[in-house]
Amino acid sequence: MFSHKVRDDVALRILETRHAEDLFSLIAENRECLRKWLPWVDGTTRPEQTRNRIEISLKAFAENNGFQLGVFHKGSIAGCIGLHSIDWNNRKTSIGYWLGEAFQGRGIMTDSCKAVVDYLFKDLSLNRVEIRAAPANLKSRAVPERLKFVNEGTVRQAEWLYDHYVDHVVYGMLKEDWQ
Repeated sequence: MFSHKVRDDVALRILETRHAEDLFSLIAENRECLRKWLPWVDGTTRPEQTRNRIEISLKAFAENNGFQLGVFHKGSIAGCIGLHSIDWNNRKTSIGYWLGEAFQGRGIMTDSCKAVVDYLFKDLSLNRVEIRAAPANLKSRAVPERLKFVNEGTVRQAEWLYDHYVDHVVYGMLKEDWQ
């Protein structure tokens, strides 16, 4: 399957069902920090659910409608990065990502995101990539800011997160502006 070396200690790989147990363990270990920002965490209570999500993402990949990659640090799964879907008519997509707490603050996600955006613009010839994050999710927002995405504004009450709505800060990058 697809694998891309981001740097000596980081690689991106298409998630396969064989990764389900390790991925579920990472989610379980980081449940408290992840649930602050991700609406699917509480609904992920068994490895089979992780396996089902991987199968859905493999189907999307086979249909050329996005992908979910495992972010591997020194051979161990550290998090995920992927596309929500691809709008081929308008040549655009949006990226979502997360890392286990122990892997944060090392530039892993910034470097991984840069590699994915390079691929989207150079290999898939997309024109626009978007990243959204809650205003208070400063770590997630730092990634597009480091990569010089444009802060295009805030969508109010964009997502239901367990018991409340959260706004989304929208960051955009156009192919013509990508370095």
